[in-house]
Amino acid sequence: MRICIFGAGAVGSHFAVRLALSGHEVSCVMRGPHLEAVRARDLTLRVDGAGFTAHVKASDDPTELGPQDVVISTLKANSLGSLVTGLPPLLRDHTAVVFAQNGIPWWYDIGLVADVPPPDLGFLDPGGRLRSMVAPERIIGGVVFSSNEVIAPGIVANLSPERNMLLVGECDDRGSARIEALRAALNEASIQSSPVEKIRETIWTKLLTNMSMSVLCLLTGQTARGVRDEPDLQDIIPRLLDEANAVAQSCFPGVRRVTRSGPAPDHKPSILQDYELGRAMEIDALVRAPAAFARAAGLSTPMLDFMAALAIRKARSKGLYAG
Repeated sequence: MRICIFGAGAVGSHFAVRLALSGHEVSCVMRGPHLEAVRARDLTLRVDGAGFTAHVKASDDPTELGPQDVVISTLKANSLGSLVTGLPPLLRDHTAVVFAQNGIPWWYDIGLVADVPPPDLGFLDPGGRLRSMVAPERIIGGVVFSSNEVIAPGIVANLSPERNMLLVGECDDRGSARIEALRAALNEASIQSSPVEKIRETIWTKLLTNMSMSVLCLLTGQTARGVRDEPDLQDIIPRLLDEANAVAQSCFPGVRRVTRSGPAPDHKPSILQDYELGRAMEIDALVRAPAAFARAAGLSTPMLDFMAALAIRKARSKGLYAG
């Protein structure tokens, strides 16, 4: 299978190595020192002290990569605009595009069958550029559960060896041969991809943590483990999760909090990594969009609202958010 990882940073590079070593023809759209290192020395994944190196075709110009069977976008939600010009050279008639991102996706209302329509989410796709360019039949939803970090150009470390998943589903939740084929390819590459009945419910399942704990990590500057182990936050965390759960259940009553055994990962969530590295942040998808759902459902979420205001202020003060 010809697979392009568009926006191969930490997560995308991890998946690229595994898919390439599994026998697929993998290409990556990446840039900067990471690109130059991959061109010179290939792409290396480190897991639990072991190293795995794979050859991938890498470029910052998608026209050099040619048409693909599948494009997996691992771009941050706030960087998806680069797909408008970068995606067309990668497409053939039946190329699927997997949007593997955090938060509420720009395509949320496409293919959705619901008694109550979602709130206006136009701010996730300013000007409707993605909506006008990506045909609905190409869209596949993706939810990533995997902690990774680029530790040096051309080298990515996987920090969650026991938990690496890319869950996928059609935007209208129908079963399809291409979903089965993609899941099989992911599983063969040791990227867990179990069946999901409703892709948006899966999106909300992860968002429960991102919209609460990840934002709290941003505000405190601590890892997930640091936040969970902080004595002064022990009464705060359950209240945050209760509010987040109420918002999610207003859309999907079956949503349940993610539970894990053992300690929380000693890892900085991507929104905190972006802040510390001076990169634009996923405020809209992780903060503004859930707040819009809360308002639409008539829910009171004072804790989340307060954190959202602080997160937006923090990002703006560093010039990392213009919304």
